[in-house]
Amino acid sequence: MSMSRTKRGSERLVVIGGDAAGMSAASQARRLKGPDELEIVAFDRGHFTSYSACGIPYWVGGDVAERDQLIARTPEEHRARGIDLRMRTEVTEIDVAGGRVRARDVDSGAESWTSYDKLVIATGARPFRPDLPGVDAPGVHGVQTLDDGQALLDTLARTRGRRAVVVGAGYIGVEMAEALIRRGYEVTVVNRGKEPMSTLDPDMGRLVHEAMEGMGITMVDDAEVTKVLTDDGGRVRAVATQDAEYPADVVVLGIGVHPETALARAAGLPLGVHGGLLTDLAMRVRGHENIWAGGDCVEVLDLVSGQLRHIALGTHANKHGQIIGTNVGGGYATFPGVVGTAVSKVCDLEIARTGLREKDAHRVGLRFVAVTIESTSRAGYYPDPSSMTVKMLAERRTGRLLGVQIVGREGAGKRVDIAAVALTAGMTVEQMTALDLGYAPPFSPVWDPVLVAARKAAKAVDQLA
Repeated sequence: MSMSRTKRGSERLVVIGGDAAGMSAASQARRLKGPDELEIVAFDRGHFTSYSACGIPYWVGGDVAERDQLIARTPEEHRARGIDLRMRTEVTEIDVAGGRVRARDVDSGAESWTSYDKLVIATGARPFRPDLPGVDAPGVHGVQTLDDGQALLDTLARTRGRRAVVVGAGYIGVEMAEALIRRGYEVTVVNRGKEPMSTLDPDMGRLVHEAMEGMGITMVDDAEVTKVLTDDGGRVRAVATQDAEYPADVVVLGIGVHPETALARAAGLPLGVHGGLLTDLAMRVRGHENIWAGGDCVEVLDLVSGQLRHIALGTHANKHGQIIGTNVGGGYATFPGVVGTAVSKVCDLEIARTGLREKDAHRVGLRFVAVTIESTSRAGYYPDPSSMTVKMLAERRTGRLLGVQIVGREGAGKRVDIAAVALTAGMTVEQMTALDLGYAPPFSPVWDPVLVAARKAAKAVDQLA
């Protein structure tokens, strides 16, 4: 077992994880400090770096033709920029007291220690894989990494049957349902919630349920998968709940993810209630001067509720990496928090949310009004207006915007950005009604749907004042 030592006169930055947060941090640190000042060693256990996991459903569905289109920067490109990137190498231990990490070559099994002056933990998240009989059978797939996506495509290419079951109806579940529909599969979605998209309130989730059924997807809500059934050859043949069996030639798990923090936990680093690493505003791990963490393995501050959350999104991971790299490189940057914005689609249905749901507001003790409006994406007299439903929550006494959910067709999803900015600015719904938004009949009614909801919410607040 060897110990890799830093070059004389320079510091060494070690990065664990070669995707968005880790390689953004390494790249930004390299921009600020040259190889003579900062040596950078990065480890990743997979085959790919700096890729868009969010694009995997669209690659599987055929919107993205080639896997390599999802890769922003290859290992060779990172190495050409002065980063010693070691692929297929898994870090198995962090020795905080000794300032070193133990890494194992995935293919050969060889192990070695590498010392660090500064450490970045960007280990991401792992898909939740329920402990069920048959869940590891051939034909059952998660979709967290490019390797996962390739394995699923390989299965689809050699599978004769055309029946697919998606377990879970969150973002990944609905996006994978669309991908499989586009590939000509009969799709059943089994969801343990009462409605799909638990990131929405149930009344808005019901709209998603109805729309997905209208697309020919069989929706099975309020159902817990109990086992995966296999054929005589051990391959998946069906998914079972307590009440029924659903035939399947392929099964996709879209149940969600957990922070991948086993390494951090074993090293005694601080974790939050969601299992993610705890950092300060500079993304430095609390209580550790020379260790930073970012991406899907950390918890972030929710600016609306004031509580910590775990949100696995590439947008946050890239920002975390930029901030970490700036700080490691001698600059100064902070990450103030998030408002919880997310957008997705299933076929032509757009689904968006930001801020708090009703149950979130109840949990943190906020009293609120909730209003829902129906509107269109453009002026009613302009050709092909599409419908959308907007739900808005506002604090009862102050009128402060608390959250917005939007379900609709073309032009609905990205309207949530108006609310995301308003939430970040701490605006009231009354203030929102005066926002000077862009208007022309092809783009919006005279009153944008978000502002219609804000007017209704402002009126509800006034009535309770």
